[in-house]
Amino acid sequence: MNWGEFFAMNGYAWYIWGSFGMALLVFIVEIVMVRHRRALILQQLHLMGNAEDL
Repeated sequence: MNWGEFFAMNGYAWYIWGSFGMALLVFIVEIVMVRHRRALILQQLHLMGNAEDL
């Protein structure tokens, strides 16, 4: 087996590599969304802490 055959995946390359690509995209979006949500929660906690000081 050579690299060309490996990447062609017996004619199923678009399906297989497309599936890997979509899964990777979902993982990246999930990581970005979790980080964004964490930043919002930390900001809310900071504002709540400042409100208690008043």
